[in-house]
Amino acid sequence: MTTALIRAGILPSDASLERVHTGSIWAEGPLWIPDRGRLRFSDIPNDCIREYDPVGGETSVYAQGVEFTNGRTRDRDGSVLQCSHGRRRVERDRDGIVENVVDSYAGVRLNSPNDIVVAGDGSIWFTDPAYGITQPREGHPGEREYGDHFVFRHDPATGRTSPVITDIEQPNGLAFSRDGSLLYVADSSERRDIRVYDVQEGARCKNGRLFAVLDAADGIPDGIRVDEEDRIWSSSGTGVIVFAPDGTEIGRIPVPEITANLCFGGPDGRDLYITATTSLYRIRTRTHG
Repeated sequence: MTTALIRAGILPSDASLERVHTGSIWAEGPLWIPDRGRLRFSDIPNDCIREYDPVGGETSVYAQGVEFTNGRTRDRDGSVLQCSHGRRRVERDRDGIVENVVDSYAGVRLNSPNDIVVAGDGSIWFTDPAYGITQPREGHPGEREYGDHFVFRHDPATGRTSPVITDIEQPNGLAFSRDGSLLYVADSSERRDIRVYDVQEGARCKNGRLFAVLDAADGIPDGIRVDEEDRIWSSSGTGVIVFAPDGTEIGRIPVPEITANLCFGGPDGRDLYITATTSLYRIRTRTHG
């Protein structure tokens, strides 16, 4: 199934998926940490954050009792922004010191922030489905205090948090196009689709439209990434699906477990890391994020 990606020059001819870690319950939120030369990811039900060291080939526990963290990204200063299901907030990890960034909207608590990106202007965009307050082992039981599931934009300069997308049932993974003019959002509801929006003046999303729909056999899209050619890489129940910027499917990377999320990493950014149920996988590519 990777043949199409090899023919397209996206994977090398000898590309091979390798499992570099196993033993998690539900692996999520992968992020390459350049300063540490490691791949950081969450094991949500085990309530810990792990790091994989590709030099030694070992995985260690970075932090335990982390209140069910999920997606993460690097801020412009190199610190890590992460989504906490348990604390119902976006938080910042700077060298192991964790502090709150945003935990409320319109005077009520968020649901359970899930995935996160930083825009070119430094604003923080995140999805807020309810998995952390509705799913056992992913957080704590709770109420949807604002009664919906939004995509939010948080402005660190003003402290203002505003909904930017309100028409997705279960917003999950999200990613900007390379120039920041488009925002892609995975809907992990029964719609099984990825939608795309025009970003206007860096603060509003307009003209929401369908980008791609996964087949029922592929399950739902979860984490997504955009590479240097503005191709969309989406997780699915059967592996990773790669789409051209116009939404046409280019090819697939089969994964033997349900795939949750993915990111580019390694010293040159061309290793694709994939979190899939109990394991962390890696495959070499000819592109980067």
